[in-house]
Amino acid sequence: MFSFSDLFQWDRFITPTIIKTFYWLVIALICLFGLSGIFSGLATMAISPFGGFLVLLSSIASIVVGIVFSRIAAELILIVFRINEHLGAIRDQGGGTRS
Repeated sequence: MFSFSDLFQWDRFITPTIIKTFYWLVIALICLFGLSGIFSGLATMAISPFGGFLVLLSSIASIVVGIVFSRIAAELILIVFRINEHLGAIRDQGGGTRS
């Protein structure tokens, strides 16, 4: 994890350690909104069976798509920080010295 002193120093990034927490928070929100859509679809089926079925299918599809896209977004953020770490390691090895 990170300590409180890391907030005031720029030697270490804190984003890679907290991105996983935000990822799970986003997954929870996606599931809650998806369940809300599923219940809305079931309630709409009483009025219009076809319309309710479409809302139900779109809610399930949005849960799946939302989870996949949130994972992709979290991985893209982590990739940027990994690239930075690898470039720093190359610089520390002296591979990037140019006159």
